[in-house]
Amino acid sequence: MNPVALLAGLLPVLLFLAGLMLMDSYKLVARPAVLRAIGAGAIAAGLAFTINVSLLGPGHVSPFVLQRYLAPVIEESLKALYVIVLIRLDRVGFMVDAGIQGFTVGAGFALVENLYYAHALADPDPVLWLVRGLGTAVMHGGATAIVGIVTKNLADHSETHGLAGALPGLAIAIAVHAAYNALSASPLVGVALLFVTMPLLLFLVFERSERATQNWLGVGLDADVELLELIHSGAISDTRVGHYLESLKSRFPGPVVGDMLCLLQIRLELALRAKGMLLARQAGLDVPIDRDVAANFAEMTYLQKAIGPTGWIAILPFIRASRRDLWQIEMMMKR
Repeated sequence: MNPVALLAGLLPVLLFLAGLMLMDSYKLVARPAVLRAIGAGAIAAGLAFTINVSLLGPGHVSPFVLQRYLAPVIEESLKALYVIVLIRLDRVGFMVDAGIQGFTVGAGFALVENLYYAHALADPDPVLWLVRGLGTAVMHGGATAIVGIVTKNLADHSETHGLAGALPGLAIAIAVHAAYNALSASPLVGVALLFVTMPLLLFLVFERSERATQNWLGVGLDADVELLELIHSGAISDTRVGHYLESLKSRFPGPVVGDMLCLLQIRLELALRAKGMLLARQAGLDVPIDRDVAANFAEMTYLQKAIGPTGWIAILPFIRASRRDLWQIEMMMKR
């Protein structure tokens, strides 16, 4: 294994990933999440290698057909799976962290792939490893980042769930991968195209996501503070929320309605803490999580069970249980 070749194949994608992490001013993706995404990419690489070898051997598929048509579908689908699951489980809040998670999965895939080639190939040709490091590795990261970005954007603007919402991003990633493989006869052209398009795409996504984060923090923070102040002052009874809760007494026992109000208060308090943590991280401050947050989560879970499924549906309009609200509360416990 040539150490210089290995370094050329691994360093560019790691530097690219480090640059994305530095651009994340809100620190939306924590280090444990990065390590898990790299691990997911490594597992995807192992599965892809097994499938590709099976197709070349027992499957009698020609190397040309595999590289041009089948490998892009197989590899992009395996890499995308982890990112799709994260989005489906509300573990990402914005396009920027979906893109970072996707690029990290692709980086993990590329690291394993380049380790294999560094071991299997004795050719230390610097052009080959320049292409693998600056081209193939960045392509793997960028393609999966596209899946995350497009899928998250669709999830934020529609009620599309599961595989259907991931198909457009996955189709684009497969097309990018296939187009890159088609340029294998002119590898430096592929590298040049990647270095023009991929940084520009990710920069535009970061800019848009930063604006969306600032807008969400401002509007959501004001609304949460206003509603929480009304609850604490007892003035909520004169508001639309109070009138609605009062009307629920005809359908639910009084203690259940009281639990609904407590649940609303706890969720508002947790949401404010999470927004405050994001603002602090943007300012470069690392704010520790209060010890009572875990207790608040336990109480919130108890109250959700206490009011039951029907009670939960009844107060959903005032809990504002969007994907992003759920994510920012979960984020506090994952750090």
